[in-house]
Formats: sequence, structure tokens, C-alpha cells
Amino acid sequence: MKYVCQVCGYVYDDDKEKTPFDQLPDTWKCPLCGAPKSAFKAQEEEKSAEKSKTLKPANEELNTGDIKLSVGQLAALCSNLARGCEKQYMEEEAGLYRELADYLSAVTPPLNDASVEMIEASLAEDIEDYPTVRQTVDADGDRGAARALTWGEKVSRMLSSLVERYLKEGESMLEGQDIWLCTACGFVYVGEKAPELCPVCKVPSWKFEKIEGRA
Repeated sequence: MKYVCQVCGYVYDDDKEKTPFDQLPDTWKCPLCGAPKSAFKAQEEEKSAEKSKTLKPANEELNTGDIKLSVGQLAALCSNLARGCEKQYMEEEAGLYRELADYLSAVTPPLNDASVEMIEASLAEDIEDYPTVRQTVDADGDRGAARALTWGEKVSRMLSSLVERYLKEGESMLEGQDIWLCTACGFVYVGEKAPELCPVCKVPSWKFEKIEGRA
């Protein structure tokens, strides 16, 4: 039996490992990206999920209604667009998006009632929506959007797994560890040093920034 990490794609092969996957402790983590055991799916299960997806016709109009974004969401959108421009070596456009993101971040009102549980629920909602968005992207044949969507889903799953760990372990989860952010795709890694390659977008370690100033 093979088990696949839903964050980075690492495959745990029972036939090649000393310990069967179902006998690994719950504290075991993906050796590549650090995702928890719960982030793995049996390969047969993963294939069945892919086969069960049904694409909507490309010419079918989606009724999305009026989409309204908060100032904070606009800031995140501009920040992501800046990263996308950087990947395409569009430095001038990236700079303009960064300037917009910085301004919007500065004027975003604080969310006084925010909690880790709220973040967990929000991430779960995002992950649940990815298959629907994937159908639209695949139907349109937009390779750039497909890659961005893949990165976004992997990052969301990793953030969800980190929040899940934090709710179980509390501050002890971060003792002796640093938090690293991939500036290319947004992947977050907890460890003594950044990974040599980003498990999601494969950029080298120097593209990671250490998050400073956490309480």
C-alpha cells in the first residue's frame, strides 16, 4: 500500500519502509514538508476521488453573484499577484502590486475577536471549495491558473495541518523552532532551518524568510 502526502506529494510505500503506515505514531510527520500523518491518503483512495470528479461543460455559465472582498482580502490578493508577477520576471508590475498590498494592509481594521478556531474553520472552508474551482479551471484549460490553484491548495492544507497541531500542542509546538515562509508560493514551514527546496513550488531555501516578532 502507498500513501500520498496531500501537501507535497511525498509517497510512503509500505513495501519499502520498515514500518507499515498504519502503525506509525500519530506524531509522525512527512519527512519532506513536515505535514502530519493525517495529511496522507491511501493512493487508491486518492485515485477514486479523482475519478469521481465531474467537470461542468466549458460553456456553462457559473452564477457566482456579486463578489465582495474586504480590505484584508484585497491586500492578500495584491500580495499574491505581486508574487505571480515576480515568477514571470515582471518586476515593475510586481512592485506596483506590492505597493497596493502594503497600503491595503496598513488600512485593514484589526479583527479583535479573531481566534485560532476561526482560522481553522476558514481554512477548512477554503479546502472544501478547491474541487469546485478546479473544475472551472480545468474546463477553461488555463494552465497558469491551474498551477496557482495547485499551490494554493497545498499551502492551505499545510496551514490547516499546522493549526491543527497548534490546537493540540499549544506553544510547545514552537519551542526551539522557527517559522519559515516561502516568498514564492506562501508555503509555511516550522523547523530549525528552512527546507533546501520548497516542497510546493521547488524554489531554493534562500527564497524563504524567517518570520520574526511572534509573541
